[in-house]
Amino acid sequence: MTDERKLLIVEDEKKIATTLKKGLSENGYHVDVAFDGLIGKRLFDSNDYDLVILDINLPGMNGFDLCKVIRNSNQQIPIIMLTAMNTTEDKIEGFDTGTDDYMIKPFEFKELLVRIRALLKRTMNQQLPTGNILKVADLEMNLDTKEVARAGQPITLTAKEFQLLEYFMRNRNRVLSRSDIAERVWEIDFDTQTNVIDVYVNYLRNKIDKKFDTRLIHTQVGMGYIMKEPS
Repeated sequence: MTDERKLLIVEDEKKIATTLKKGLSENGYHVDVAFDGLIGKRLFDSNDYDLVILDINLPGMNGFDLCKVIRNSNQQIPIIMLTAMNTTEDKIEGFDTGTDDYMIKPFEFKELLVRIRALLKRTMNQQLPTGNILKVADLEMNLDTKEVARAGQPITLTAKEFQLLEYFMRNRNRVLSRSDIAERVWEIDFDTQTNVIDVYVNYLRNKIDKKFDTRLIHTQVGMGYIMKEPS
């Protein structure tokens, strides 16, 4: 069955780009390829894509900068970064620029295919009516405008922080394990060697709890995290 989704690959290693295009085309996707960041930007600006795959070390414009440009233009489009850099700091920088997933080279094509399908499915589900406003205590999230406020005070979040907070708010009063969060927010299996999830939870706490009398995000030792409404 043909998927007919349109993907953009921005990868300067031509052998990798060609292999990915061939494999994705055989799985029913329409694929465009750019070998540097500036060409990738021009293609993105002139076409409607359903998903973007970015290398980080690109000539012209690096993947982090291109990711920011794409995310500023389109808040919903899924972005996957491909890179040989695998430190926690690298991953955090990638997620902070707006990427949805992060794959370390070398990787199995089948794994990339699974992640592409998961992200496209999630994007389709996000287009379904879900209610425009989420509220927990005095914290409010507008899913249409992507605005968050607590006690009337606006709170600025990155794209990944917004997704994490939305998951917490939709699952209020429920303990969420790190593996739950990794699977639902990052669309990846939990890596016990990384503290990316804990770092992002701490980011959220600093923004939505630190300046307020009542904490909403709590740690359940040995189990994960929970967003509790004050009793």
